[in-house]
Amino acid sequence: MPPVTIAQCAILAGGLGTRLGSLTEATPKPLLSRAGRPFVAWLMRELSRYGVSEFVLLTGHLSEEIERALPGIQALLPRRVSISVSREPFRAGTGGAVFHARDRLRDRFLLCNGDSLFDTNLGALLSAAANDPPDIAARMLLRELPDASRSGVVTLEGDRVTTFLERPAPGTPGIINAGVYACGRALLDSLRPDCSLEADILPMHAVAGRLRGTIGEGYFRDIGVPNDFDRAGDELEALRGRKALFLDRDGVINVDHGYVGSRDRFEWIPGALDAMRHATANGWHVFIVTNQSGVGRGYYDSAAVRDLLDWIAEEARRHGGTIDDARFCPFHPDATVPAFRAHSNWRKPAPGMLVDLTRAWELDPARCVMIGDQDTDLQAAASAGVAGFKFPGGNLLEFLGPILDKVA
Repeated sequence: MPPVTIAQCAILAGGLGTRLGSLTEATPKPLLSRAGRPFVAWLMRELSRYGVSEFVLLTGHLSEEIERALPGIQALLPRRVSISVSREPFRAGTGGAVFHARDRLRDRFLLCNGDSLFDTNLGALLSAAANDPPDIAARMLLRELPDASRSGVVTLEGDRVTTFLERPAPGTPGIINAGVYACGRALLDSLRPDCSLEADILPMHAVAGRLRGTIGEGYFRDIGVPNDFDRAGDELEALRGRKALFLDRDGVINVDHGYVGSRDRFEWIPGALDAMRHATANGWHVFIVTNQSGVGRGYYDSAAVRDLLDWIAEEARRHGGTIDDARFCPFHPDATVPAFRAHSNWRKPAPGMLVDLTRAWELDPARCVMIGDQDTDLQAAASAGVAGFKFPGGNLLEFLGPILDKVA
């Protein structure tokens, strides 16, 4: 099966930002501060939830300012990522900016605007894109609006994007381009040194039947528009308080066969993938926190644990959800591997893994939930200030759904 996770994202960050007046005279739009950090840092934070670990900023206007800001942006992110810059040699348009970075881009990559954020479940886009034929140039993320008069709109036949239309009259509903694309090699091969994605390239692929669309739900903000720029501050601040679901692994996500360290011994708990998708679609972070003393006992190594956690996240995205992040503890007081023979504040019932994720992702423990199958899971949750619930077995979604619905 083709991979679902797309690890690379190119961010269009070269616009002039003329609609924002003096705000962008010395500061490029993606670096404008909203809710205490550059807007592009919020954008990267959200994309990293879905497995993006490499960002290429496509710059032009005030590129040197973006390059100077990179270390500070990296420090604000909850996960370690790589960030590089591709500066266009002249004002090349949105398609031209991608063209000049084409040698850096993988065969499958995400592309997004650096001045807009759509708070939606990207897992739906990724899972659909993984099943697209190789000749599809891109799958677009779309948004239905009751009044689409501020944007151009698209028409759909099923999930095929057929046409691009001018802005409709005020009060007219429509489907707009949200500015996030899952791209393939066919898009790169169609670009020119100076072209517009929106005016030249995407309409061409729509006519040829090589463009698909996925409609998402959630709020959409384009900070290049003054009113949206003002409103974005409070809305982005709310991301710091997003609800979070902590899941134990063995006995909750998978059947506990004892020291499960490889895919061949991994058996999904009924409803586990549905539970991850449900939580993601309803605006929750989803994290895994798991004791893995099998490493300390020499049954498998840390690399095997990471590989299995990566595969779990991949399967969650294939199913339309995501695993935002994970922590595991390889230590045990009775470990046979000397390097891991120790008491650790990360080993449940201690709260270290939950506390570390709470710090990294700026979570409010009062809006977090921990699901485990052992009393030690609940003890760790209580020590971290998180509500804990003991899973008795059965279908995880049926158990979890009512719990999530009660969290404000």
